[in-house]
Amino acid sequence: MKQDEINWKKYILSFLITAALFATILYTSNYFSERKLAEVKNIQDKIAIDILSSETQFALLEASSCKFVGSTSLSTELSSLEEKLAVTEQDRGTDDSEIQSIKRFYTLLQIKDYLLMKKIAEKCKTSPLSILYFYSSKGECADCERQGYILTKLRQEYPEVRVYSFDYNLDVSALQTLISINKIEKNLPALLTNDEVYYGFQDVVDLETNIPELKALKDARLASSTTATSTKKR
Repeated sequence: MKQDEINWKKYILSFLITAALFATILYTSNYFSERKLAEVKNIQDKIAIDILSSETQFALLEASSCKFVGSTSLSTELSSLEEKLAVTEQDRGTDDSEIQSIKRFYTLLQIKDYLLMKKIAEKCKTSPLSILYFYSSKGECADCERQGYILTKLRQEYPEVRVYSFDYNLDVSALQTLISINKIEKNLPALLTNDEVYYGFQDVVDLETNIPELKALKDARLASSTTATSTKKR
């Protein structure tokens, strides 16, 4: 009897330890997941303020000179939100309702920023370079993840370029209108720039070949670097 009681106590103790470990792991996982989600929401709120600021700035520009147009941090904030959203989406899953809600809002912010930049460019006679990237998160696009990495690298190398990323299948009417207007086929990944659509994976060399403005930016940077080096030698 005593041996049976000892065995039962061992089983119960093992069960309690296992349950406690499982509960601790689950709590820790949920805690960090919630923290990431909170960070995403905080950035989302900041972007909403930046959008309002940009709209107000543009309204002021209508009665002002274009020399007052300055670069805003909105593009950087959008990139930051995209990175954190991607990590959180990976942790919580693409079908998570909160993630989908934030993703829809993020998509609308991107479209809003894109339209604002077009308005400012038209008024100030400038030619900002924007790349619209269409992908799928449903596992039906083998090269979309690689293309995302290339565009992240491109954004880091060319901070002047605004890169917007859109989930082709996302149920947002404004996004579907954007896709329809530009006749973007579901042949992903797809890149839209200067009213031209490029389908399939594009590496940095392909992008620099297809988009002359990138080569111009690169040449200007090299020329500036050469001039600075020559000045130092003197």
